[in-house]
Amino acid sequence: MTIPPDLEAQILRYYHVEKWRVGTIARQLRVHHGTVARVLAQAGLPRIGPPARRSQVEPYLPFIHLTLEKFPTLTASRLFAMVRERGYRGSGDHFRHLIACYRPRPAAEAYLRLRSLPGEQGQVDWGHFGHLMIGRARRPLMAFVMVLSYSRQIFLRFFLDARMENFLRGHVGAFTAWNGCPRVLLYDNLKSAVLERHGDAIRFHPTLIAFAGHYRYEPRPVAVARGNEKGRVERAIRYVRDNFFAARKFTDLDDLNVQAETWCRGMAADRRCPGQDTLSVREAFAAEAPRLLALPDNPYPLIERVAVKAGKTPYVRFDLNDYSIPHTKVQRPLTVLADPSEVRIVDGTQVLACHRRSYDKGAQIEDAAHIQALVAHKRNARTHRGIDRLSHAAPAAPQLLKAAAARGHNLGTITAALLRLLDRYGAAALQAAIGEALRRDVPHPNAVRLALERAREQQGLPPPTALSLSEEVVRRDAPVRSHELASYDQIVQAAQPSKENCDD
Repeated sequence: MTIPPDLEAQILRYYHVEKWRVGTIARQLRVHHGTVARVLAQAGLPRIGPPARRSQVEPYLPFIHLTLEKFPTLTASRLFAMVRERGYRGSGDHFRHLIACYRPRPAAEAYLRLRSLPGEQGQVDWGHFGHLMIGRARRPLMAFVMVLSYSRQIFLRFFLDARMENFLRGHVGAFTAWNGCPRVLLYDNLKSAVLERHGDAIRFHPTLIAFAGHYRYEPRPVAVARGNEKGRVERAIRYVRDNFFAARKFTDLDDLNVQAETWCRGMAADRRCPGQDTLSVREAFAAEAPRLLALPDNPYPLIERVAVKAGKTPYVRFDLNDYSIPHTKVQRPLTVLADPSEVRIVDGTQVLACHRRSYDKGAQIEDAAHIQALVAHKRNARTHRGIDRLSHAAPAAPQLLKAAAARGHNLGTITAALLRLLDRYGAAALQAAIGEALRRDVPHPNAVRLALERAREQQGLPPPTALSLSEEVVRRDAPVRSHELASYDQIVQAAQPSKENCDD
């Protein structure tokens, strides 16, 4: 802690002139006694009072200095064990405190101020911004940041992972936003850029090499553990954390990226350009934009290609979720072609299925035609299909079915009732209602239905849309128009024989 010069002068005067002790000075001036001792030590004046006691560690100081000079990062606990074996009998805590004073400090390193020509260099890196919950999946929120070294123009886009496909999508987004790309891009030693490195020998990722060749720029990694060589993008990520992401509210990833694009074009572009006090980033970028490399006419293909194997069920697993395929294509190797919004499953050149991409976890994304074809092909498949659907929509459903079976209930009837509730109320509401029914130890669809209705009443929601009734139920419940009773008397009179006929 830094103290004012007048307080430091008071400490020295009371100690050397008035002969006050350290504890007295600290108590009267209301400072810590360690602060008083530090001021006296920094003054370099001879110590007043009895000579200091000889420390137990002094005979071992030559060994400690020699060891720390050879191994500067050796832990104090390991060094204490070594000194203990050589006869030291002091306390371990006190020894660690002493080692903090004797450990050699690295020499301060000076850095050159680097300047870049317009359009010459850009810097790229990922930034981790926590996680997003999408359904049952906890996805990392990764920020792709590219900054031009001359103008400090920032491009920012968020993704749900740091895979190579998203890494390249960030590049294409930056090049498109700037209508050009710099001649050199600096990378950290991340796996998306550098696969292997031995000294100056570097093996780049082949996909990145092909991408760089397509856009005609030079990929260049910085030295190991030398983040200062790409300090512009490091400062840009810190600027994004403090001035964009902090206290930011957004509904989903698309909304966050729209806000990020608006921020890059607005506030981030209007700030002062570092190193060029007379220009804003927008003005510096206007001068740099014509110097960027022109983009090729055809964009680089960015489809994610993954080899998968279909098992016995008509699904393939991709990115934590299952996607349906025709049941005639099970137990064979297939290929998944995915982009941020769509998943296609192909067998050679034949497209088997096309699904909306899900970022949930453990979800089943299905084409109804695939499942209906399998149900029609398999006998007794309908019941198992219903239980499987319930298990994925509401993980607590198997526990309720098991408890119901233990009490002798009809599982087919219960499954059908739960499926109707699933269609009416949705998976999340059904899961919560099943959990409440299990807590009440009433494993029955009626308890689940009552919990669903009670939850909607508490939330002030209207009842869900009723299901359409079958023709038989509609016919049975159709209103019947009543007739006048006099009509029945006319029928009776017409049926009775006349008196004349009776006389005859």
